[in-house]
Amino acid sequence: MLPMRKQALALALVDCNNFYVSCERIFRPDLARVPIVVLSNNDGCVVARSNEVKALGIKMGQPWFECKALAEEHGILALSSNYALYADMSNRVMTILQGFSPHCEVYSIDESFVDLTGMPKLREVSYAIRARLGMWTGMPVCVGVGPTKTLAKLANHVAKKHPRSKGVFNYNALTDLQKANLLKHLPVGEVWGVGRRLTERLARHGVTTAFDLREAHTPTLRAAFGVVMEKTQRELQETSCIQLEEVQADKKQIISSRSFGTMVNELSVLKEAFSTFAANACAKLRAQHSHASVVQVFLSTNRFRTDLPQYAPCLAVPLPYPTNDSLVVNRWAAFLCERMFKPEYPYKKAGIMLSEISPVTQQQGDLLQDTDTNKHKLMDALDTLNARYGRGSVNVSTQGGRSGWQMKQERKSPNYTTSWADVPLV
Repeated sequence: MLPMRKQALALALVDCNNFYVSCERIFRPDLARVPIVVLSNNDGCVVARSNEVKALGIKMGQPWFECKALAEEHGILALSSNYALYADMSNRVMTILQGFSPHCEVYSIDESFVDLTGMPKLREVSYAIRARLGMWTGMPVCVGVGPTKTLAKLANHVAKKHPRSKGVFNYNALTDLQKANLLKHLPVGEVWGVGRRLTERLARHGVTTAFDLREAHTPTLRAAFGVVMEKTQRELQETSCIQLEEVQADKKQIISSRSFGTMVNELSVLKEAFSTFAANACAKLRAQHSHASVVQVFLSTNRFRTDLPQYAPCLAVPLPYPTNDSLVVNRWAAFLCERMFKPEYPYKKAGIMLSEISPVTQQQGDLLQDTDTNKHKLMDALDTLNARYGRGSVNVSTQGGRSGWQMKQERKSPNYTTSWADVPLV
């Protein structure tokens, strides 16, 4: 009896097109053909561009002040980042994708791998994914299918760049000759994980296309670039080396930080900021049922202002007991803030990092002190209320009004899907 041939994987990468811009256009159909950029925290740099803006040559990460003349000339609309809207739209997209396969990996806010192995008519299924997301959310997406994650990424790139694909490309459906021709036309820099510096190094070894990388001498490649590059090569050779991660691992470190909208030189305002950072970080801890044993805080002046004195202190403290209690962490953060603060410096950024994170089930008890269950109940009540009425509905009193440090969002659109006051009227 002949051995059964192992079924080839069919991994689909579903990628939202110009995600931040698309989120804004879904609720503003009048912006369909308007050139749009979305700006980073404090409206500093370009973090998303519509196709019209890309055609004008504005780069990702370019400072906004450098683009203002071009924006006035071509009528470019600049919007502040609306993270609440983007996160909610992302959750809706990912939930819909789970209706096509129980095996999904959320790779980023706008990308997800979906295992379609064994499904017939993959092209029709891919078009069904695009149609359902378009109908239920209005989000435009492209779908690339391949036998490995790396090839699915390349297939998605083809689906985006070539109009004839109509947003869908199935690498599995190609013949061996077609696969080789495709890879010969794709620069090695388009391969997942190959950045600019690696592209330059590979070029010195005669590797300039994805096909060159696939056919390179494996021992030489591994000796020069390490095992990660060998895995990338094997993925191009249709051997899956990067597994689908359906369950996200708990974070080993949690950071909450922010650049301020204006310079801050008052201790009370900094304490308000740290209180908010502590609350956000501890909420993430509780969400993954963990607690932390080390609290680290940092301050920073504006490193881009060479005319100002520079100061960037950082202090950490090991906690007596692991905790995820916002009140406890906030007290330690305030204590460290007082130790670091120097009134002669104007501060531009601050943050808190929680580390030595472990599950709440792993805690050494104290024989001399009873466990305070009321604190757990208080945090549970806080999380329940914020989950029901929206993040930030109930705060620790020390968080204050945020008026002295909140980042600039002068161009932010309404929170269409997460605030009753901003729900669109039809």
